[in-house]
Amino acid sequence: MVSSSPARLLAELTLTRSAVEALAAEGPALLVGCDIEGVDLAGLNLAGWAFERCLLRRTSFKGARLDGSRWSGCRGAFADFSGCTLTEAVFQAGDFNNASFRRSLLASAAFRSCKLTGADVSEAKTLGASFEETLLVAAKLPGFSFRKMRLQRLDFSQADLRKADFREAVLEDCSLRDANLTGARFEGADLRGADLGGLRLGDAALFRGATISRQQAGQMLAELGLRVS
Repeated sequence: MVSSSPARLLAELTLTRSAVEALAAEGPALLVGCDIEGVDLAGLNLAGWAFERCLLRRTSFKGARLDGSRWSGCRGAFADFSGCTLTEAVFQAGDFNNASFRRSLLASAAFRSCKLTGADVSEAKTLGASFEETLLVAAKLPGFSFRKMRLQRLDFSQADLRKADFREAVLEDCSLRDANLTGARFEGADLRGADLGGLRLGDAALFRGATISRQQAGQMLAELGLRVS
C-alpha cells in the first residue's frame, strides 16, 4: 500500500523534470507551493506524492504512476493526466479546468470542491471514483457510472454525459442543465434536487422511472412548449 505520509517536504521551489526525477529516486515527497508549470513529467513514478498549492498549469503527467497521490489547492488548468494510474488519488479544492484524464485509471479516486470545467475523463476506468461539490461544466464524462451514488452539489451544465449511468442515484443540489444526455439511464434515480433546465423533447423519455418533483414536471412541460390548464 502507498504511504500517505511523504517523508520529505520541499517548499516554494521551481522544479524541472531532472529535479523531480532525482527526488523520485528517493521515494515520495510533499511539495508545497512549488512551481512545475509546463514541465514534462510523463512516465515518472510519483506514487504516494503530495502536492499542496502547487502550480501545475499545462504540466504533463502522461502515463505517470500517481497511485495514492494527494492534490490540495493546486492550480492545474490544462494539465495532462492521460493514461495515468491514479488509484485512490484525492483532489481537494483545486483548479483543473480543461485538464485531461483520458484513459487514466481513476479507481477509488476522489474529487472534492474542485473546478473541472471542460475536463476530459473519456475512456477512463472509474470504478469507485467520486465527485463532491465540484464544477463539471462542459466536462467530458461519456459512459461514466454514477449508479447508486449520492451526488451533492455537482454542476454538470453542458457536460457530455452520453450513455452515463445514473440509475438509483440521488442528486442533491446538482445541475444537468443543457447537458448531452443521449443514451443516459435514470431508472430509479431521485432527481428532485437537480436542475433539469434546457430539456429537449427527445430527452424526456430518458427520465422514465426516475422521481421528479411537481415543480420540475411543470418546468419540463413548459420547456417542451406544452401548457397545462
